[in-house]
Amino acid sequence: MFEIDALRLLVTVAETGSFTKAAVRLNYTQSAVSRRIATLEHQAGGPLFERLPRGVRLNPAGRTLHRHALEVLDRLSRARRELAVLQAGQGGLLHMGAFSTANISLVPTALRALQDARPDVEVVAVEGRTGTLMERLGDGALDLAVVSDYPSGLPSADGVTTSVLCQDDLCVALPSGHRLAGSGTLDLSELREEAWLQDAYGDRPTMLADACARAGFTPRKVIRIAEWTGKFGYVAAGLGVALVPSLAAWAVPDELVLCRLTDPGLRRTVHVALPAVPLPAALKLRDLLRDAVD
Repeated sequence: MFEIDALRLLVTVAETGSFTKAAVRLNYTQSAVSRRIATLEHQAGGPLFERLPRGVRLNPAGRTLHRHALEVLDRLSRARRELAVLQAGQGGLLHMGAFSTANISLVPTALRALQDARPDVEVVAVEGRTGTLMERLGDGALDLAVVSDYPSGLPSADGVTTSVLCQDDLCVALPSGHRLAGSGTLDLSELREEAWLQDAYGDRPTMLADACARAGFTPRKVIRIAEWTGKFGYVAAGLGVALVPSLAAWAVPDELVLCRLTDPGLRRTVHVALPAVPLPAALKLRDLLRDAVD
């Protein structure tokens, strides 16, 4: 209803007590001030100032509007300051997402460095699968995401760009008492009799299925366990083995052993995904993520 410039003029006239002085301060003509105040009074439904022999002062209606005008102008001023800080990458909210194993060490290391470098940036972190994170980036709900092409490729999203962050080898987790636990490096065919812990459902192809096919066998049994803690528990109990990204090595319990695999296809690519016009703080976090993998 009320224009911001008109509210600013109201405050200035109230401070100076004069249309003429307000005109000088705001670089208006005196007649322009009179016209704009008249328009404001028309919008307010009545006079806002008492006309005195020398100058003007707010009447009750004017004092009411003046109080609200001060609040509006203060909020706008704070908004400008916050936006300036946000656009400079020095503060504000940063919404980021990552898949589960990236949150074990990689992402926390980068976020710790961001906290030190940009203490006024408040990060809102979420965890999710790559497909969901890419959708949320495309919808504008995230400012950055750490995603991967595992288990079935990297999806695309409108307006989202990706850049490679690192290559992440997939190892196999065995119980420490397993007959192959001391091998260091294994050929996948040596595990053809094992049950596999896996969380992917449905008929879509997976990296494990493709690798087993290359090794000349089909897993004899697949146990569907979604959470890493559950997978580790099953492996520790000798109920199966599991592919574990090297990013997750830090979280592997002591009673398990990680062995490398000879198949070069058992590797995933980790990417940083950003919207078309990223926030400066998102670009800073991207750089810190790159530092964390160097």
